[in-house]
Amino acid sequence: MLYKIRVILDAEEDVFRDLAVSDRITLEDFHIAIAQSFGFDLSEMGTFFATDERWTQGVEYPIVDMGFDDDTVVMQHTPLATLLNENNPRLIYVYDLLAMWSFFVELAKVEEVESNELPELLFSFGSLPENAPDKSFKSERSTRIADEEDLFNEEGDEIDDFEDEFEDDFNDSSGNDFESFDDYAEDY
Repeated sequence: MLYKIRVILDAEEDVFRDLAVSDRITLEDFHIAIAQSFGFDLSEMGTFFATDERWTQGVEYPIVDMGFDDDTVVMQHTPLATLLNENNPRLIYVYDLLAMWSFFVELAKVEEVESNELPELLFSFGSLPENAPDKSFKSERSTRIADEEDLFNEEGDEIDDFEDEFEDDFNDSSGNDFESFDDYAEDY
């Protein structure tokens, strides 16, 4: 089958590419097609994330196993159709894990045809900026904490819940404060 897919750069300006690919390719082949369609030289790694209809980042499918998880499934071993299909039409793609070029990938159409000319760039709109757009990542927890009313006392001053706990970590059981590493260096 033929997949027609739109890949949109996560940026203020509209920059996207429409690609036609076979549903039988791997995520690694798809990574190459996307990177080349945007003019990247493939010198950097990329990764895909499963996502839901709200673009919530899910399971990661990296190009190589970095050894962080025992059950990591890499792009090379993942057929595109297992993640991107009519029931799950969205993915997130990140190219260059330091610059964080982030893209929204959406399946636009599935056709019952085979082609030897795939992958194919169908349409290109907009130019890639010189640098990756800045990203602001906030965890759900940090957003929730920032929204809670009990972070402020009656006078409206912010309460530092962690200050006492942090200071306790640097006191020994006798109540003596940890002043300097040099105070303990002669023991070693």
